[in-house]
Amino acid sequence: MIKYLSRARSTGVVLAGLLAVAALIPAAPASASPRLARAARTCSPPKYPGIGYFTSLSVSGTSCSTGDKVALAYYRCRLQHGKAGTCRGGVLGFACREQRNAIPTEIEARVSCRKGSQAVVHTYQQDT
Repeated sequence: MIKYLSRARSTGVVLAGLLAVAALIPAAPASASPRLARAARTCSPPKYPGIGYFTSLSVSGTSCSTGDKVALAYYRCRLQHGKAGTCRGGVLGFACREQRNAIPTEIEARVSCRKGSQAVVHTYQQDT
């Protein structure tokens, strides 16, 4: 019986110590990252000027109107390098990256553009 009480007492001391240490650790802020503070907003994509279509458009930290302008400016930039060209660099002050899947007759791509805390992401499908 004495062994049982001393074992229970030592477990209680260890548990109390762990709780005391946990109380000293500061809680994580509700929004650990500024990027998470501004959720992406889905917008209606603009009309595609060529043979194809924009399949999605989302913005974060900016308006849907700006998203439309960035998507269309990126399209015009791409065409400067041919029908299946890519836009090197960015547009309207946004730095853009494109991930593309292409076959001889079609391009499907996702374009991510950033300017500070502003982000515009659009996808498109274009017949070549």
